[in-house]
Amino acid sequence: MSAVLAFPLYWMLLTAFRPASLIHRTPPSFWPEQLTLDNFRRAMETPTFWSNVRASCVVGAGTVTISLFIGVLAAFALARFSFAGRKALILTVLCVQMVPLAGLVIPIYLLLSDVGLTDSLTGVILTYLVFTLPFTVWLLRGFLVAIPAELEEAAMVDGCTRLGAFRRVTLPLLAPGLAATSIYALVQAWNEYVLAYVLLSSNDKQTLSIWLVSFQTSFGTDYGGLMAGATLTALPVVVFFLIVQRRIASGLVTGSVKG
Repeated sequence: MSAVLAFPLYWMLLTAFRPASLIHRTPPSFWPEQLTLDNFRRAMETPTFWSNVRASCVVGAGTVTISLFIGVLAAFALARFSFAGRKALILTVLCVQMVPLAGLVIPIYLLLSDVGLTDSLTGVILTYLVFTLPFTVWLLRGFLVAIPAELEEAAMVDGCTRLGAFRRVTLPLLAPGLAATSIYALVQAWNEYVLAYVLLSSNDKQTLSIWLVSFQTSFGTDYGGLMAGATLTALPVVVFFLIVQRRIASGLVTGSVKG
């Protein structure tokens, strides 16, 4: 099963490093033979590559940072305080996840057009928050419920304020949850295509997921450049995942505790 799941990734890397003469060879070879970096060089020399990298980094970093900041505060309120409408709010958070993306494209575009945020990275970030925040709040609430409230109470007895207890006691224990939710938000923002394609019209503001389409033209598809571009696009997310993978593994177990 692992080999079946890993084969598309292997084929992408193999095609990215192959010269064009071997990519279209029949029958295809499943083993690396002659390798080249020309596909990567051609991909990185496209006119808008670096501006699209910058746009993807801004959108990804903005979505992750804002969703974690707001998500932590909202999840803490849902996990620690009792207030009118609490259960209804939790149910609403879950229901938002069930709304299909395709049904919201036109309303979102019209709304952003009215406030002048179309063709804007800010508009894209705000749009992505609509889809990442509900899951972020729900997941972080599970982690916070698993952290005993008595730890915060003990810190406040020792002289900490509510905010100080949260910062010194709860936040370090919440690190696995922050790692898990940050990788989720980053993957969603980094790989999303439909909304970015609709909202961004300037070539220099488009994200890498849209940039990949430039390898498909009326003359055919540049498979070598496309696979090299896909490899470059996936690399930042893979590196980020490798950095936080231990936190994610322990965090998913901790956050699964019902509360």
